Amino acid sequence: MSNPVEVNLMGLLDKLLGRSKKAAGDMMGDSSMRREGAAQERQAAAEDRAAQHEEMAQEQRNQAAEAHAERENT
Repeated sequence: MSNPVEVNLMGLLDKLLGRSKKAAGDMMGDSSMRREGAAQERQAAAEDRAAQHEEMAQEQRNQAAEAHAERENT
């Protein structure tokens, strides 16, 4: 699994790149570039949400393992 900080940084960079493409598409009147930028922004946001959910799931797995270990020791 990747480092969470690295994942967050890559997500931020993807969002910024998407936003930049969207703005460039607006300025140049290039609807294709604008759509590409918007899609990249949405994908980065979705990946960010997925990473957050994976982190929460890992926390739950860790808590369950700790609870199981405590039950085994008592």
